[in-house]
Amino acid sequence: MIFISTNEKFVKKYFFFDIDGTLSTGFPEPYVPESTKRALKKLEENGHFLSIATGRSHAKAVELLDELGFKNMVSDGGNGITIDKKLLGIKPLDKENCIALLEELEEKGIPWGISMENSPIRYTKDNSFVEYTNDVYMKNIVDPNLDFHNIDTFYKLYVACKPELDDTLEGLKNLPFVRFHDAYLFVEPDDKSVGIKAVMDHFKAPYKDVVVFGDQKNDLKMFRDEWTSIAMGNAIDALKEKADFVTKSADDDGIEFACEHFGWI
Repeated sequence: MIFISTNEKFVKKYFFFDIDGTLSTGFPEPYVPESTKRALKKLEENGHFLSIATGRSHAKAVELLDELGFKNMVSDGGNGITIDKKLLGIKPLDKENCIALLEELEEKGIPWGISMENSPIRYTKDNSFVEYTNDVYMKNIVDPNLDFHNIDTFYKLYVACKPELDDTLEGLKNLPFVRFHDAYLFVEPDDKSVGIKAVMDHFKAPYKDVVVFGDQKNDLKMFRDEWTSIAMGNAIDALKEKADFVTKSADDDGIEFACEHFGWI
């Protein structure tokens, strides 16, 4: 680790923050601690680059940019890039693998949903997905004539099944997926480092100047040897083990503590 004092040459850092449990804390009403707001303001004043890094889709996360005071974002689990509030693009999931999984789900009678555009809408063929999951995370549009073979772009798939079925679905072996609920799983990109590298390439900046903050399993691939990785005090043990530094918890001024520790603010 390199401590940068006010007497040394300024090195611009590129900060990427996970949201839940990192930037925000608290349940069921999450909030951003005042110390985090202070730290972000000082980082920006000191000339550093700030970005969100989230697994959420651009459509679901874009409203958080103003709310959290950001202009830049890695979204869609690393496949979406937003710079200065302009979406540069979202790389979809592999089409053939998505169709193969959906065919398997159809054969086994497992309800599914599809995100095929950059919007907070999930498409299904019938009401079985919502009935099984009771999920209201997204607006659901039921189209009995929906044929996934005719869809060109798949951003996310949603599979309504219990965790014990995860290992039995052959189609999942060729696609990234995460599970936040017992009732269903998300088939979505899960490597935020891909988007982070794309941002750094956009600015022609060295990877060593990246700093990432995270706390959960979906941040594991974001913690890489090329840059500085900071785990929150409330992070899972596996992330702490990969971290270059473990700061205090999100609700205990963790982001501000780390930034002061390294002399970034």
